[in-house]
Order: sequence, then C-alpha cells, then structure tokens
Amino acid sequence: MNNRQQEILYVLLSESDGHLLVQDLADRMNCSEKTIRTDFKTIEEYLAKYSNALLVKKPGLGVYLQIEEHEKVHLFNRLYRVNNRTKYESDEERILQIAYNLLMKIKPVTAQDMASRHFVNRATIKKDLDKIEEWLNRFDLALVSKQRVGLTIEGNENKKRKALARLSDLISTPELTNQFMKKQFLSHEVEFVTNELKSLQKRHSLFFTDDTFESLLLHTLLMVRRMKLKQPISISNKEIILMQETKEYEWTLEFLKQLESVFSVHFAEEEVTYLTMHVLGGKFRYQDSTSKWKNLSESNPTLSILVQHLIKSMSQLNMIDFSKDQILIDGLKIHLYAALNRLNYDLSVSNPMLDDIKKMYPYLFDMVIHVLEEINKILAICIPEEEAAYLTLHFQASIERFNHKEKNKIAIIVCHMGIGMSQLLQTKIERKFRHLHVLGCIAKADLEEYIKQHDVELVISTIPLPQLKVPHLVVSPLLEWSDERKLENFLKQLDEPIRNDQHEFVMLNYTTPFLVFLQQDVEHRFTLIEKLANALYDKGYVEKEFALHAISREKMSATAIGTGIAIPHANPTYIKQSAIAIATLKEPIDWGSEKVSLVFMLAVKNDGKEVTKQLFRELSFICEQPAFVNKLTKETNVMKFLSYLHDMK
Repeated sequence: MNNRQQEILYVLLSESDGHLLVQDLADRMNCSEKTIRTDFKTIEEYLAKYSNALLVKKPGLGVYLQIEEHEKVHLFNRLYRVNNRTKYESDEERILQIAYNLLMKIKPVTAQDMASRHFVNRATIKKDLDKIEEWLNRFDLALVSKQRVGLTIEGNENKKRKALARLSDLISTPELTNQFMKKQFLSHEVEFVTNELKSLQKRHSLFFTDDTFESLLLHTLLMVRRMKLKQPISISNKEIILMQETKEYEWTLEFLKQLESVFSVHFAEEEVTYLTMHVLGGKFRYQDSTSKWKNLSESNPTLSILVQHLIKSMSQLNMIDFSKDQILIDGLKIHLYAALNRLNYDLSVSNPMLDDIKKMYPYLFDMVIHVLEEINKILAICIPEEEAAYLTLHFQASIERFNHKEKNKIAIIVCHMGIGMSQLLQTKIERKFRHLHVLGCIAKADLEEYIKQHDVELVISTIPLPQLKVPHLVVSPLLEWSDERKLENFLKQLDEPIRNDQHEFVMLNYTTPFLVFLQQDVEHRFTLIEKLANALYDKGYVEKEFALHAISREKMSATAIGTGIAIPHANPTYIKQSAIAIATLKEPIDWGSEKVSLVFMLAVKNDGKEVTKQLFRELSFICEQPAFVNKLTKETNVMKFLSYLHDMK
C-alpha cells in the first residue's frame, strides 16, 4: 500500500464503529472519490493477505470494517511497523498541518477526524486547537465549533491569507514551516513559480532578499490554491486604482500572466493588486543604489522624515554622527521604503532573529525602540518590534564601521618558529582581522627593544610572555578556530574593558534593599511592572506616569532578554533620580515569547553613555550565567541576594 492507502486503513481502523462516507474520505485525503474507490481494491487485497477483516460497502450509508478487536490490534501494530508515523511527525508538524487544513478547508472538520488522521487522542487535539485558537485571535479570526458539524475558521479572506503566511509563528522552529508549506504543493508547481520569479527579477534588475523571494513564492502558490477553492480576495476599487499606477503592478501582472495557462486560472484585478502589495513590501538586497533607490526619500516625504529623525536621534543617543555614514543612510532608505509599504497595506512582517537581536544588542535595540516611539507619534504610524530589530542591525553595522575606522590597532607578532610559519600566521591574522595593523613578525629576544622604538598596542605571541606590560595574547602558530575566537574576544575587551576590572557592578549604585522584592507570586507581567514602578514612585525616584508608560513600552516590545531575565523600563523623561527595582518570581511567568523569573526594572536616566553601556553589559553578563540566575531566583534573603551581585567576578 502507498501512504494514502495506509492512511485510509488507519481511519477505517480508528472509526470501525460506524459508517464512513466515501466523499468524507476523499476530502480528508485531498483526492477524488474515484481515487478512494480504486484504493479500496488495494486495501481489500492487503486485508485478505494479513487478516480476516472485511471492507463492507453499503450504498447510501458508506463503508466500514467488519473486524474482531484482536485483529484490529494486530493490524494497527503491523501498520506501525511498516510506517511508524509517530517517528516521522513531530508535535510541531501536526500543529502546522491542523492549522493549515482548517484555514484551507471550506467544509467543517471534526476533532475526531483530526485525532484519527494524526493518530493521537482527542485530548492532544484539544490542546493543539487551544494553541491555534489563541494564535488565530491575532488575525481577528475565530475558530468556531458547531455540535455534530465540526470546526471551521470564520473571518475574511485577507486575514486568512495573512494567517497562512504566518504559520511559522505557531512553532518554535520557523524554518520547518517553509519545508512544510512546499510539501502542500506539487514539485513541478513550486519549480515553475520559482523559475518565473527568477525571470521577473532578471528582466527588471530586481534583487529580492532570500526571505522575500520565498515569501512571494508562497503567496503566489497560496493565491492559486485559494482561487481554485473559489475563495477570492476582496480589495477596494480605490486600492486597485492606486496599485495600477505603480510599475510594480505592471511587473506583477506580467509575472501572473505566465502562470495562467499552467494553473488554468485567470487572475482578477484584486489578485494582481494583492500580490503587488507584497512585491512593494518585499525587502531588497542592496545592489542597485545608483538608479532605482537614489531618489526614494525625495519621492516619499514620510520616508524622508523617518530616516532624518532616526539618524538625528540615534546620533544624539550614541554620540556618533551617523549622518556621515552614507552606507547606513542608503540601507535605511531601502529597508524603510519596504517597511512603510508593509504598514500601509497591512502586510505581515516576521523577523526570525528578533529574540536573538534583543539579547545580543539590548542597549542599541532599546534606543531604536525609544526613537521609534517618538516617530510613531509624529507620523501617526506603528512600526513594530520586528522592524526595530532589523533597524538595530543597520545601526550596529554602522557602529562597527566607525570602530574599524577609528580603532586600527597596531600589533606585533612574536613567533618562535621559522619564517614560513611566521608569515603564514601574519597572513591569517591580517585576513581575519582587517582592523589590525601588523607591523611584522619578530623573535622573542628582539621584543623589548622593538617596543621601545615603536608604538605597539598589542602583542600576539606563540609563546608565553609573563613579564610583558603591553596587552598580549598567546595563540597557536596555526591560528586554529579556537584561537580566532580567543583573539576576537580579546580585541573586544581592549575596545570595551569589561566589568572584571571593577570591584562591583554599576548596577549596585542604583539599587537598595527596599527596592528588591524576592519570591513574588504574580500571574501577569503588567501586574509586576506596576508594583515595581509604584515602589520607585513611593520612594521619589520616578513620576506617577512612569508605571503607565512602562506598560505601554512593554506592549510595543516585550523586554525579555533571555535566560529568564526581563528589563522593563519607560521613557527617561519620567525619571527624577536613577534607580533600579529588582524582583524574583516564585514561578516563571510568560513575558512575550519567553518565561521570566528575574526582573530588573530600569529607571535610569542618561547618566553618560559609558555608564549606561556598562549597565547593559552587566545585564548581558548575567544572561550568560544560567547557574547564577538560578541562584538569584532561589534566594529568599534580600541582603544575601545583593551580596551575590557584589561578589560577581
């Protein structure tokens, strides 16, 4: 038997107490009734060979298996040995399949159907449906259950397609979604649309990012499938006319015309407009700056204001003149042009790196969020945290470019081996670390005199140099991968001396025992934020409005930074005197997409760039110590808790 025939037999075995309509089986298997009737012949041959069961067909009633209970168990076990489905289908794949089927099906589906199809009990399906229902609420879609009929998703077509495009939000491994979605279509369909998209790019010198290319491929395939199910999109005449004036509409129409004969469909103006919006909202690789993107801000006043405000505010907060970085400015124009289109047309935006970016660059991410709050008010828009994370990467890249310009370190290599090995080591270091200026390779015996005659900032050596006062590091002559990482971290420490040189955390200067609340028993993050904010207000550190604005800030972007830690905060204008309130929780609570058990409420004014950066380095340092976080969250004595922070090395 093939996979479909095995699946039909599974259903028959699972529901052997009643008749099954052939049409229902066809709907479940996504095939015709004729195919099901042909499959019955193969299934009957299988049953005759391995059991005494009979497939009984009754016109008008359906089909059922006439089988003894012990034979049912025998057949189940045999099928599991042949095709151990539980091994191949994970919980995440099952949830994706259920959500996809509910969104794509026109007719209701019962929970029992789902349980039978996925070979799990109804309790498991109920749990899956609860998760799916919560997720659907984000798109204003409702999961409706009608007794003796089944489950359907109610809502308009635009929102259903948006949900289909965001199935990855349902699971913790988003990369699985792309593989899953492509499996829902025939390989030649995927290949044809892929090739036509590539041709479109080539004809018009477009450079979609890989994510955008995959997104357009998926939207096109889903659009065709929905049209065949007679589920058209609804778009106003005003929007259609607006889109028809763009060059992107012409490109999209040209692209879809190539698909019509292959898929036997005709794309209405609404469908062309729908896909045009996604083309406009797509992200581009930065390769064609001289022509296509040069005058973006001049033709779009909102974009011009947005870029200027971002550059000006981020320059002030970081004390770096970002207006001198043309690469940054051009990159922001290209990214924000597409971002504004995504907002205008209510297109979904995802950022699989969101949590990682928030953890890696919490200080910079928070500044971007702070600036976007101001921009959102000025321009009456709502730029989400996913976009803020992308913008953080643009500014981080700019900072690194500035650092490389300003901080070319002068180094010397001490190698105890021959000239060949010395030259190889120097070449490797110069290739891997372009901001290092290596004066040359010398012997250990010449080092002392050399340093007197040259301004050397760093010595990289293949042998220990215990008496040397200049910063130095020992590496293998072959500069292995572990040596590269060690050198990279060493250079970072030279640029930004870490807290280890200090006797205590900067954080301890901002908190006191009466701002530490251990083993709190709360169910929601907003409750805890309000409690900590009120404690800061009662002691005179912040204005009354601080609590409200901290919750507002939290709604814009959850402040969890990993390892069970969150750092809620509000605009510095509501702070009278810098302070930090701290709380631990008896049980971890949901904080955005993470669980949190340790909370630092930051009410810290701009007390100087270095102090603020140091504070965020300390928080990142704690994040890297899960055992230490666990120790803090288990503590019940406030003074001991603070002593742990004091003793951190």
